[in-house]
Amino acid sequence: MKIVVAGGSGLVGTHLIKHLRTRGHDAVPASRRTGVNALTGEGLDDALRGAHAVIDVTNAPSFEAPDVGEFFARSTTNLLAAGERAGVAHYLALSVVGTPHLQNSAYFDAKQRQEALVAAASVPHTLVRATQFYEFMVNVIPPGSGTGPVHLPPARVQPASADDVAAELAALAGAAPSNDVVEIAGPETHRLCELVQWVMYAYLDDRAVIADPQTEYYGAVLDGRTLVPAGEALMTATRFGDWLQERVTGGREIPHVHHPDPLMRAHARA
Repeated sequence: MKIVVAGGSGLVGTHLIKHLRTRGHDAVPASRRTGVNALTGEGLDDALRGAHAVIDVTNAPSFEAPDVGEFFARSTTNLLAAGERAGVAHYLALSVVGTPHLQNSAYFDAKQRQEALVAAASVPHTLVRATQFYEFMVNVIPPGSGTGPVHLPPARVQPASADDVAAELAALAGAAPSNDVVEIAGPETHRLCELVQWVMYAYLDDRAVIADPQTEYYGAVLDGRTLVPAGEALMTATRFGDWLQERVTGGREIPHVHHPDPLMRAHARA
């Protein structure tokens, strides 16, 4: 069947196209690179003609207000309208686990509005909330970003690889619409501060990491439930340590952070 991937040239989209084609689908990437612009509506009708499903994995170029809100509102409205005109049988939108709890963040507020648009539309849908990607965890503290101690939240996270999330999305695209929320999560739970410290070790970055519950993440303060699934979730297989060793260190062994260092313990307040 024909499945259109909005944002098909991005991080998740490129993996998703691969998984859909492996399953025998006619997977069509729709992005500005292929002449389709969800923000303006350019090329959408042509791209969606004859499509059984649309999977929206677009992401905003800016996470700041008001740009991020305008991006998701306009692009989602245009995609849903084009999907309705094309008679699409299944509309899937990728969102983020924890979105309802992070409304002090401009980005997550915009994602909540996107979810509301999808839920209210006439096109049969599935809202898919995924936990944070391993790829994002690696970029929380870029190498060479400073010399002083690093403050990070000790909140629990259950991240997954973008490739694994794409595989689950490909499977959901061939299923019936749930008209509800489905969550996807990785196989292990970590503390965000410990996980990022593990990444820093991989980059030979020995700065002190301070577990600080007041440190914001995308403009919001996290609590223990924010970045983990609310209930049952589709569980991916790839473990973070294996992913990190293969993708970042080229197979070089790195230590697992079982416990925070003494400085982290001394400053932890949760």
